[in-house]
Amino acid sequence: MRYPQGGGLTAERQQFREELRLKAAERFAQGEASSAIAKDLRVSVRSVQRWRQMWDEGGPRALRSQGPASLPRLSQKQFAQLEAELAKGPAAHGWEDQRWTLSRVKTVIGRRFHLTYTIQGVRKLLVRNGWSCQVPARRAIERDDEAVAGWVKEVWPCAEDSRR
Repeated sequence: MRYPQGGGLTAERQQFREELRLKAAERFAQGEASSAIAKDLRVSVRSVQRWRQMWDEGGPRALRSQGPASLPRLSQKQFAQLEAELAKGPAAHGWEDQRWTLSRVKTVIGRRFHLTYTIQGVRKLLVRNGWSCQVPARRAIERDDEAVAGWVKEVWPCAEDSRR
């Protein structure tokens, strides 16, 4: 299941799930069967069994929400600073062309905030904050289709290894 912020549950959804667990706890106290509780609350029997075990060990308090699994490593203020750095363009950070790649963004985060992210972590961070991959809307006027066709016939076969 995909979540709105790219991982974890929203605060409303967390609250809803906690209320389900607490309703189940009330029914545990009455001695109801796990299958009946699961059917009424529209959750899996395994989830109810897991909740019952937690309830047996720690009571209703054990079923309360523990909060988010992890906090974002970059705060909103830091992400705003990152956006300002990205707005300056790659040339301002020492790259010759005007392309932002995930590895370049990762490098900027490391230089600016002294944090280490993986490439996938950078992608999730950007997507979570509303960024997306950009592709050109149209082909460049300068594109030479004959040169591309020649490259595909002559150069590409040399660059590509045989599949055997």
